[in-house]
Amino acid sequence: MFRPIPVEQEPKKKNRFVLEFPTELGIESYLVQTSGKPKLEIGSVEIPYMNSSTWVAGRSKWGTIDIEFIDVIGPSTTQKINEWIALHFEAATGLMGYAVGYKKNLVLKALDPVGVEVEKWTLVGSFITSADFDSFDYGDEGFIKCKITIQPDRCLLAA
Repeated sequence: MFRPIPVEQEPKKKNRFVLEFPTELGIESYLVQTSGKPKLEIGSVEIPYMNSSTWVAGRSKWGTIDIEFIDVIGPSTTQKINEWIALHFEAATGLMGYAVGYKKNLVLKALDPVGVEVEKWTLVGSFITSADFDSFDYGDEGFIKCKITIQPDRCLLAA
């Protein structure tokens, strides 16, 4: 037997989203090709008593989120990402930046078929934990893509 979804309940689609960056980073939303969604891990704490144990929720930890961009020529996506990285770590000097400078709030929105926001996550205190600027290949006509992984402090789902 089929279990059809009622017509009134339109499913969310993976290709209907927008990821917004703070304007000072200069990273445009249309450059984003893929984005993970928030992941949460809740630890467990054991309370041992005699011959058995009881468990309660422990520390929670938001997981990293992978984001992939198309690298355009001007202004270069690689350059914009490197400018954000420089707020974390300056490669020329080896100096680190202050968290207040490199942590940013990003907004991830799911959209309905006509572009109306149906889900909104604020990725609070996000910073880059890794960056991959792809590779060159004479035999590949595809686009160069930049990939970053971010670590948010918290992910807030708007009601």
